[in-house]
Amino acid sequence: MSTVRASIEIPACRIAEAEALWYDAARWPAFIDGLKYVDKLEGDHPRAGARVVWDSFPHGRGRVIERVIEFTEREGQRLEVEDEAIRGTQRVSFKAAGGATWVGLELVYEIKARTIVTPLTDLLFIRRAQRESLARTLLRFRRELDPAAGQIT
Repeated sequence: MSTVRASIEIPACRIAEAEALWYDAARWPAFIDGLKYVDKLEGDHPRAGARVVWDSFPHGRGRVIERVIEFTEREGQRLEVEDEAIRGTQRVSFKAAGGATWVGLELVYEIKARTIVTPLTDLLFIRRAQRESLARTLLRFRRELDPAAGQIT
C-alpha cells in the first residue's frame, strides 16, 4: 500500500462553505482532477453507504467508483475508491484555523496489476502523479471557493 497526501489553506472560509462545495457532485467537474462527468450518485451522499460512479477524460483513470464508508459533518469523509488501475481509500478532512479552513486529502492505494517492478514504478512515477493529482484538485477547489485566489495581483 502507498500513501499520498496534499493539503491547502483557504483564507476567509468557513468549514461549512468548503464542505458545501466539496459534497456538491454537480460542481465536481470544475475541480476534481480528471473528472469529466458523474454518471451515478446513489444513496444519501455524503453519508456512509452512498455510492458515486464517475468517468474521467480519455486517457485518464477511466471509470471511478467511490463508496462512502465514513462521514462526520464538519470533519470529513472517507471513501473506498477503485478505478481500472488502483483500489484503496481516500480521505478528505476539514479543519478551522484562524479564520481559514485547511482541507486535506489522503489517498492510500494499491496497484491492481502487480509485477516485480511495480514497487519501483510506484516509488518513481505513480506516487508522484497521485500526489500531484490531489494537489491540482485542491488548487482548483480553492479557486472555486475564491475565484480571486488564482489571480496574480
